[in-house]
Amino acid sequence: MKILIVEDEIELLESVTTYLKNEDFVCENASTFFDAEDKLISFQYDIVVLDITLPDGSGIDLLKLIKEKTPETGVLIVSAKDSLDDRLMGLDLGADDYITKPFHLAELNSRINSLIRRQKFDGNEIISFNEIEINPTSRSVTIHQNPVELTKKEYNLLLYFITNKNKVLTKEAIAEHLWGDNIEMADSFDFIYTHMGNLRKKLKKLDGANYLQTMYGLGYKFTDEK
Repeated sequence: MKILIVEDEIELLESVTTYLKNEDFVCENASTFFDAEDKLISFQYDIVVLDITLPDGSGIDLLKLIKEKTPETGVLIVSAKDSLDDRLMGLDLGADDYITKPFHLAELNSRINSLIRRQKFDGNEIISFNEIEINPTSRSVTIHQNPVELTKKEYNLLLYFITNKNKVLTKEAIAEHLWGDNIEMADSFDFIYTHMGNLRKKLKKLDGANYLQTMYGLGYKFTDEK
């Protein structure tokens, strides 16, 4: 899952980014309204952790941008204890949750995971797609109830595909989502073929169906539709 953290307190920004990366999230960050706006216009995120008090603009305006451009993106507002009106305004405008400063990083992580379950998986603890089951908490995968040994990137790739089942995903979108925004500077995305091939082999080894379809000239689609 890919997260944008918008926070003007640099020490807190770095702490949150480091913690969430250790939880295997792909994290991008912005410390100003301008940087955040640029990233939101240029890239897509599953979750935005949004400080609504920024030195050069209002996080509320960024929230409006998110809901106009990618309404499916989850937004968790970060606010000071005394900014109840801003929190209420944010929730009214479509924010999904909020947390007040100071907060424990473990609580932030828990709220993000809860938001992902609500946004992406209808609140379910286990994600199922026919014979495939994923447990995001333990980051484990089974096929026909048999465990599948996946690398971190293979796991994240499978989760990304199931989250976006029946949608065509370009190589560029896959690379950006799993490796971060800076991957757009890569000379090619051929490295994706290796991860796709390995994932296909591991699913097939346990008699999983081949749901990964190559859409020539477009990208890939994870589907059981014929």
